[in-house]
Amino acid sequence: MLLPLALLSPSLVFLALFTYWPVVEVLWDATHAATRRGTRFVGLDNFAALFADPTFQRALLNNALYALGTVVPSLVLALAFALALNGAGRMRALMRAVFFLPVMIPLVAAAALFLFLFLPGIGLIDHHLARLGFAGANWLGDPDLALAAITVLTVWKNAGYYMLFVLAGLQAIPDEAREAALLDGAGPWQRLRHVTLPALRPTFAFVGVIALLNAVTQVDHVFVLTKGGPSDATKLLLFYIYEQAAERYDAGRAAAATVVTLALLAALTALSLSRSQGPETAR
Repeated sequence: MLLPLALLSPSLVFLALFTYWPVVEVLWDATHAATRRGTRFVGLDNFAALFADPTFQRALLNNALYALGTVVPSLVLALAFALALNGAGRMRALMRAVFFLPVMIPLVAAAALFLFLFLPGIGLIDHHLARLGFAGANWLGDPDLALAAITVLTVWKNAGYYMLFVLAGLQAIPDEAREAALLDGAGPWQRLRHVTLPALRPTFAFVGVIALLNAVTQVDHVFVLTKGGPSDATKLLLFYIYEQAAERYDAGRAAAATVVTLALLAALTALSLSRSQGPETAR
Protein backbone atom coordinates (compact mmCIF):
# COMPACT_ATOMS: atom_id res chain seq x y z
CA MET A 1 0.00 0.00 0.00
CA LEU A 2 2.80 2.40 0.88
CA LEU A 3 4.83 1.65 -2.25
CA PRO A 4 2.04 2.65 -4.71
CA LEU A 5 1.43 5.85 -2.74
CA ALA A 6 5.15 6.64 -2.76
CA LEU A 7 5.31 6.11 -6.52
CA LEU A 8 2.24 8.27 -7.10
CA SER A 9 3.23 11.01 -4.67
CA PRO A 10 5.17 13.21 -7.18
CA SER A 11 2.19 13.24 -9.56
CA LEU A 12 -0.23 13.86 -6.70
CA VAL A 13 1.85 16.80 -5.46
CA PHE A 14 1.96 18.42 -8.91
CA LEU A 15 -1.76 17.74 -9.41
CA ALA A 16 -2.57 19.39 -6.09
CA LEU A 17 -0.28 22.38 -6.67
CA PHE A 18 -1.14 23.16 -10.29
CA THR A 19 -4.73 21.92 -10.64
CA TYR A 20 -6.66 21.88 -7.38
CA TRP A 21 -4.94 24.70 -5.48
CA PRO A 22 -5.61 27.28 -8.28
CA VAL A 23 -9.29 26.26 -8.22
CA VAL A 24 -9.45 26.83 -4.47
CA GLU A 25 -7.69 30.17 -4.86
CA VAL A 26 -10.10 31.30 -7.60
CA LEU A 27 -13.07 30.39 -5.38
CA TRP A 28 -11.47 32.34 -2.52
CA ASP A 29 -10.89 35.42 -4.70
CA ALA A 30 -14.41 35.22 -6.11
CA THR A 31 -15.92 35.55 -2.63
CA HIS A 32 -13.53 38.18 -1.22
CA ALA A 33 -12.71 41.81 -1.95
CA ALA A 34 -9.42 43.61 -1.48
CA THR A 35 -9.24 46.25 1.26
CA ARG A 36 -6.45 48.38 2.72
CA ARG A 37 -6.03 45.86 5.53
CA GLY A 38 -6.11 42.76 3.31
CA THR A 39 -9.26 41.01 2.12
CA ARG A 40 -12.78 40.62 3.48
CA PHE A 41 -15.52 38.11 2.75
CA VAL A 42 -18.22 39.54 0.47
CA GLY A 43 -20.20 36.41 -0.37
CA LEU A 44 -21.78 36.60 -3.82
CA ASP A 45 -21.30 40.37 -4.25
CA ASN A 46 -18.64 39.86 -6.93
CA PHE A 47 -21.04 37.65 -8.91
CA ALA A 48 -23.85 40.22 -8.56
CA ALA A 49 -21.55 42.98 -9.81
CA LEU A 50 -20.36 40.72 -12.62
CA PHE A 51 -23.82 39.95 -13.99
CA ALA A 52 -24.77 43.63 -13.71
CA ASP A 53 -21.76 44.62 -15.84
CA PRO A 54 -22.90 45.32 -19.46
CA THR A 55 -19.40 44.51 -20.72
CA PHE A 56 -19.59 41.01 -19.21
CA GLN A 57 -23.05 40.53 -20.70
CA ARG A 58 -21.64 41.51 -24.09
CA ALA A 59 -18.65 39.16 -23.67
CA LEU A 60 -21.01 36.33 -22.75
CA LEU A 61 -23.16 36.95 -25.83
CA ASN A 62 -20.09 37.32 -28.06
CA ASN A 63 -18.65 34.02 -26.81
CA ALA A 64 -21.97 32.22 -27.37
CA LEU A 65 -22.15 33.51 -30.96
CA TYR A 66 -18.46 32.77 -31.49
CA ALA A 67 -18.84 29.19 -30.19
CA LEU A 68 -21.91 28.62 -32.36
CA GLY A 69 -20.14 30.08 -35.39
CA THR A 70 -16.97 28.04 -34.94
CA VAL A 71 -18.00 24.66 -33.52
CA VAL A 72 -20.67 23.66 -36.05
CA PRO A 73 -18.89 24.86 -39.25
CA SER A 74 -15.58 23.37 -38.03
CA LEU A 75 -17.18 19.96 -37.49
CA VAL A 76 -18.96 20.06 -40.88
CA LEU A 77 -15.71 21.04 -42.60
CA ALA A 78 -13.78 18.36 -40.68
CA LEU A 79 -16.29 15.73 -41.83
CA ALA A 80 -15.99 16.92 -45.45
CA PHE A 81 -12.17 16.81 -45.23
CA ALA A 82 -12.20 13.36 -43.64
CA LEU A 83 -14.59 11.94 -46.25
CA ALA A 84 -12.45 13.38 -49.06
CA LEU A 85 -9.26 12.08 -47.48
CA ASN A 86 -10.72 8.64 -46.79
CA GLY A 87 -11.30 8.06 -50.51
CA ALA A 88 -8.42 10.08 -51.91
CA GLY A 89 -6.23 7.16 -53.03
CA ARG A 90 -2.85 8.37 -54.32
CA MET A 91 -3.71 11.99 -53.53
CA ARG A 92 -4.12 11.21 -49.83
CA ALA A 93 -0.68 12.45 -48.73
CA LEU A 94 -1.04 15.73 -50.64
CA MET A 95 -4.58 16.35 -49.36
CA ARG A 96 -3.54 15.50 -45.81
CA ALA A 97 -0.78 18.13 -45.99
CA VAL A 98 -3.13 20.74 -47.48
CA PHE A 99 -5.88 20.17 -44.90
CA PHE A 100 -3.49 19.98 -41.94
CA LEU A 101 -1.26 22.94 -42.89
CA PRO A 102 -3.31 25.58 -40.99
CA VAL A 103 -3.02 23.51 -37.80
CA MET A 104 0.78 23.77 -37.87
CA ILE A 105 0.73 27.57 -38.10
CA PRO A 106 0.80 29.23 -34.65
CA LEU A 107 -2.42 31.07 -33.87
CA VAL A 108 -0.64 34.42 -33.53
CA ALA A 109 1.03 33.94 -36.92
CA ALA A 110 -2.31 32.95 -38.47
CA ALA A 111 -3.87 36.09 -37.00
CA ALA A 112 -1.07 38.22 -38.48
CA LEU A 113 -1.69 36.55 -41.86
CA PHE A 114 -5.41 37.27 -41.70
CA LEU A 115 -4.64 40.85 -40.65
CA PHE A 116 -3.20 41.42 -44.13
CA LEU A 117 -6.15 39.67 -45.73
CA PHE A 118 -8.65 41.86 -43.87
CA LEU A 119 -6.95 45.22 -44.48
CA PRO A 120 -9.63 47.61 -45.81
CA GLY A 121 -9.05 48.68 -49.41
CA ILE A 122 -5.68 46.99 -49.95
CA GLY A 123 -6.19 43.58 -48.34
CA LEU A 124 -6.44 40.43 -50.46
CA ILE A 125 -10.17 40.03 -49.82
CA ASP A 126 -11.01 43.61 -50.82
CA HIS A 127 -8.68 43.30 -53.82
CA HIS A 128 -10.58 40.31 -55.21
CA LEU A 129 -13.95 41.83 -54.35
CA ALA A 130 -12.98 44.96 -56.32
CA ARG A 131 -12.01 42.83 -59.34
CA LEU A 132 -15.47 41.24 -59.20
CA GLY A 133 -17.11 44.66 -58.99
CA PHE A 134 -18.05 44.56 -55.29
CA ALA A 135 -17.20 47.14 -52.66
CA GLY A 136 -14.89 46.09 -49.84
CA ALA A 137 -15.47 46.53 -46.14
CA ASN A 138 -13.65 47.38 -42.95
CA TRP A 139 -13.76 43.75 -41.79
CA LEU A 140 -12.08 44.28 -38.42
CA GLY A 141 -13.24 47.86 -37.82
CA ASP A 142 -16.96 47.34 -38.34
CA PRO A 143 -18.76 46.09 -35.17
CA ASP A 144 -21.16 44.10 -37.36
CA LEU A 145 -18.36 42.25 -39.19
CA ALA A 146 -15.44 41.94 -36.76
CA LEU A 147 -16.71 38.88 -34.83
CA ALA A 148 -17.54 37.09 -38.09
CA ALA A 149 -14.04 37.80 -39.41
CA ILE A 150 -12.46 36.26 -36.30
CA THR A 151 -14.83 33.30 -36.58
CA VAL A 152 -13.65 32.61 -40.14
CA LEU A 153 -10.04 32.56 -38.95
CA THR A 154 -10.85 30.06 -36.17
CA VAL A 155 -12.75 27.71 -38.50
CA TRP A 156 -9.88 27.78 -41.01
CA LYS A 157 -7.32 27.15 -38.26
CA ASN A 158 -9.06 24.30 -36.40
CA ALA A 159 -10.96 22.27 -39.02
CA GLY A 160 -7.85 20.30 -40.04
CA TYR A 161 -7.16 19.34 -36.43
CA TYR A 162 -10.70 18.06 -35.87
CA MET A 163 -10.44 16.20 -39.20
CA LEU A 164 -7.87 13.83 -37.66
CA PHE A 165 -10.39 12.61 -35.07
CA VAL A 166 -13.21 12.28 -37.60
CA LEU A 167 -10.91 10.39 -39.99
CA ALA A 168 -9.95 7.98 -37.21
CA GLY A 169 -13.66 7.48 -36.48
CA LEU A 170 -14.37 6.83 -40.17
CA GLN A 171 -11.66 4.22 -40.43
CA ALA A 172 -12.97 2.47 -37.30
CA ILE A 173 -16.37 1.80 -38.90
CA PRO A 174 -16.56 -1.93 -39.76
CA ASP A 175 -16.55 -2.72 -43.48
CA GLU A 176 -19.45 -5.11 -42.88
CA ALA A 177 -21.75 -2.18 -42.12
CA ARG A 178 -20.95 -0.47 -45.44
CA GLU A 179 -21.19 -3.76 -47.36
CA ALA A 180 -24.58 -4.53 -45.83
CA ALA A 181 -25.80 -1.06 -46.83
CA LEU A 182 -24.52 -1.60 -50.38
CA LEU A 183 -26.31 -4.96 -50.60
CA ASP A 184 -29.50 -3.21 -49.49
CA GLY A 185 -29.07 -0.77 -52.40
CA ALA A 186 -28.26 2.30 -50.29
CA GLY A 187 -26.76 5.24 -52.21
CA PRO A 188 -23.89 7.47 -50.98
CA TRP A 189 -26.22 9.89 -49.18
CA GLN A 190 -28.17 7.07 -47.53
CA ARG A 191 -24.94 5.37 -46.40
CA LEU A 192 -23.71 8.67 -44.97
CA ARG A 193 -26.98 9.34 -43.17
CA HIS A 194 -27.81 5.86 -41.86
CA VAL A 195 -24.36 4.27 -41.39
CA THR A 196 -21.55 6.81 -41.20
CA LEU A 197 -23.11 9.62 -39.16
CA PRO A 198 -24.63 7.35 -36.44
CA ALA A 199 -21.29 5.54 -36.11
CA LEU A 200 -19.49 8.87 -35.74
CA ARG A 201 -21.76 10.16 -32.97
CA PRO A 202 -19.26 9.49 -30.10
CA THR A 203 -16.47 11.03 -32.20
CA PHE A 204 -18.50 14.17 -32.87
CA ALA A 205 -19.34 14.43 -29.16
CA PHE A 206 -15.65 14.25 -28.23
CA VAL A 207 -14.55 16.67 -30.96
CA GLY A 208 -17.43 18.98 -30.12
CA VAL A 209 -16.21 19.25 -26.53
CA ILE A 210 -12.69 20.07 -27.74
CA ALA A 211 -14.07 22.67 -30.15
CA LEU A 212 -16.17 24.18 -27.38
CA LEU A 213 -13.16 24.42 -25.07
CA ASN A 214 -11.14 26.03 -27.87
CA ALA A 215 -13.92 28.57 -28.46
CA VAL A 216 -13.49 29.76 -24.87
CA THR A 217 -9.74 29.33 -24.31
CA GLN A 218 -8.25 30.64 -27.59
CA VAL A 219 -7.95 34.43 -27.58
CA ASP A 220 -4.48 35.05 -29.02
CA HIS A 221 -6.02 36.12 -32.35
CA VAL A 222 -8.29 38.61 -30.56
CA PHE A 223 -5.21 40.30 -29.07
CA VAL A 224 -3.56 40.51 -32.50
CA LEU A 225 -6.56 41.51 -34.61
CA THR A 226 -8.93 43.65 -32.54
CA LYS A 227 -8.04 43.70 -28.81
CA GLY A 228 -11.71 43.14 -28.07
CA GLY A 229 -12.95 46.04 -30.23
CA PRO A 230 -14.51 47.77 -31.98
CA SER A 231 -17.04 48.75 -29.30
CA ASP A 232 -16.53 45.40 -27.47
CA ALA A 233 -17.79 43.56 -30.57
CA THR A 234 -15.08 40.87 -30.30
CA LYS A 235 -14.59 40.83 -26.54
CA LEU A 236 -14.73 37.18 -25.47
CA LEU A 237 -14.94 35.76 -21.94
CA LEU A 238 -11.24 34.99 -21.55
CA PHE A 239 -10.30 38.43 -22.86
CA TYR A 240 -12.73 39.97 -20.36
CA ILE A 241 -11.11 37.97 -17.52
CA TYR A 242 -7.65 39.09 -18.62
CA GLU A 243 -8.80 42.71 -18.81
CA GLN A 244 -10.29 42.63 -15.31
CA ALA A 245 -7.28 40.91 -13.75
CA ALA A 246 -4.32 42.44 -15.60
CA GLU A 247 -5.55 45.91 -16.59
CA ARG A 248 -8.18 46.83 -13.98
CA TYR A 249 -6.60 44.82 -11.12
CA ASP A 250 -10.06 43.62 -10.04
CA ALA A 251 -9.17 40.09 -8.91
CA GLY A 252 -12.59 39.48 -7.37
CA ARG A 253 -14.53 40.15 -10.56
CA ALA A 254 -11.99 38.26 -12.69
CA ALA A 255 -12.25 35.25 -10.36
CA ALA A 256 -16.06 35.40 -10.43
CA ALA A 257 -16.00 35.48 -14.25
CA THR A 258 -13.62 32.50 -14.22
CA VAL A 259 -15.98 30.51 -11.97
CA VAL A 260 -18.94 31.30 -14.24
CA THR A 261 -16.94 30.31 -17.33
CA LEU A 262 -15.82 27.01 -15.79
CA ALA A 263 -19.36 26.23 -14.65
CA LEU A 264 -20.74 26.89 -18.14
CA LEU A 265 -18.06 24.73 -19.74
CA ALA A 266 -18.68 21.86 -17.31
CA ALA A 267 -22.45 22.02 -17.91
CA LEU A 268 -22.09 22.14 -21.71
CA THR A 269 -19.53 19.32 -21.69
CA ALA A 270 -21.76 17.10 -19.56
CA LEU A 271 -24.75 17.87 -21.81
CA SER A 272 -22.75 17.14 -24.96
CA LEU A 273 -21.43 13.82 -23.64
CA SER A 274 -24.84 12.73 -22.37
CA ARG A 275 -26.44 13.51 -25.75
CA SER A 276 -23.74 11.43 -27.45
CA GLN A 277 -24.99 8.28 -25.73
CA GLY A 278 -27.28 6.39 -28.04
CA PRO A 279 -30.57 4.90 -26.89
CA GLU A 280 -29.00 1.45 -26.61
CA THR A 281 -26.32 2.75 -24.25
CA ALA A 282 -28.88 4.70 -22.24
CA ARG A 283 -30.88 1.52 -21.64
